[in-house]
Amino acid sequence: MAFDGLTHLDARGHARMVDVTRKTPTQRFATARCKVTLSEEAVAALTKTQEPDPLASARVIGIQAAKQTADFIPLCHPLLIGDVAVDVAVVDGDHVEIECRVNTFGQTGVEMEALTACAATALAICDSCHEVDPCVSIEGLTVWEKRGGRSGTWRREEATGAPD
Repeated sequence: MAFDGLTHLDARGHARMVDVTRKTPTQRFATARCKVTLSEEAVAALTKTQEPDPLASARVIGIQAAKQTADFIPLCHPLLIGDVAVDVAVVDGDHVEIECRVNTFGQTGVEMEALTACAATALAICDSCHEVDPCVSIEGLTVWEKRGGRSGTWRREEATGAPD
């Protein structure tokens, strides 16, 4: 039983890991997105041809972070991640949009893994650009979709941010 609806607190308000042992394994999927806002100079530095490509490095960091989510967030279950996709796109010359999709077959969802992948990708971009632009910022880290499990499919509406 959760305390005040918070899944990682027991009835006494103590931290706990959610018991998923009785849940039926299903296909689980989640998408998270965020935006990194930075100066035109930082975008130019980030996108000019160079080895290693900082955007490619950021993608790899995001994938690794998804796989290591339980190490960062101790009450998350360690999961066998089946697939992680990280898309990074420079938009309008002043920001980078990141979308991370995570897929598994298991007893619990992968929303935290998608969020962690997105955040780590954004942090890697910030790390690459902070010398050029100390005002770089991460905005809008959000789950946009989840599928699988007892609650089925959920999608955030683009215009209002409200669930379907």
